[in-house]
Amino acid sequence: MVYYSTEAIDDFSNILIGLANWEKHPLEYEHAMQYVSDMRKEADNICKKSFHRNCIYDIHKKYGNKIHVYRRNKQTQWNLIYNWEKFSRIAYVNKILNNYLTRK
Repeated sequence: MVYYSTEAIDDFSNILIGLANWEKHPLEYEHAMQYVSDMRKEADNICKKSFHRNCIYDIHKKYGNKIHVYRRNKQTQWNLIYNWEKFSRIAYVNKILNNYLTRK
């Protein structure tokens, strides 16, 4: 089971708005919706993974102890930061950041 914090839900909304209004290359609304839907499907499958990677960057550790990387293309990856309850197999997704925001 995957649960989302209100911040993570806001992140999905902000990503959608950002993609549709991106100055460099805005996406059509339907394409932006599909982009976010694909990311949400990826997040919904976190609990089915057999391995859960620990966070190593301070900015990630602020939001959770595990990270799932969703690579959208060669330039962009999304970091889904979550807490993992091993025995109940529940992931609590707390934050979604892209690779451009990640710093040591």
